[in-house]
Amino acid sequence: MTRAWLLALLLALGLPAQAAIETYTFETPAQEQRYKDLIDELRCLVCQNQNLADSDAELAQDLRRKTYEMIKAGKGDGEILDYMVQRYGDFVLYRPPLKGTTLALWVGPFLILAIGVGVLMRVISRRRAETNETDDAAALSRVERLLAADKDRKA
Repeated sequence: MTRAWLLALLLALGLPAQAAIETYTFETPAQEQRYKDLIDELRCLVCQNQNLADSDAELAQDLRRKTYEMIKAGKGDGEILDYMVQRYGDFVLYRPPLKGTTLALWVGPFLILAIGVGVLMRVISRRRAETNETDDAAALSRVERLLAADKDRKA
């Protein structure tokens, strides 16, 4: 029974190794470098937090193949990026252009940071005010006790 589990585990660990590895041949090293740069620049639309180079999704494989075909056809980087944006939108780019539709992508993080800093400053100032009030009340109470004790001693 233990051997069966061990065999099943070994077979399961070997499954990722059976994934198809894409190999593309290029005429020049410059074409290969362009290909690598482009698939690093383009976002996987399935994974969304990976570029095409790192993704194993089927769509990413298709986009890598299309990029390869366009490079082999003599298309420029701009043409390839324009094709991808036209087909999939600005989201396919890791660095989308600054325009009305992508303004939230560029300004949003800074706006959220500003709001967070504002809230933090407000919380800190309120806590300081509360601390000062309690410290003042404690000091006043201590002075009153000392005065009362002094009166009791004199009397």
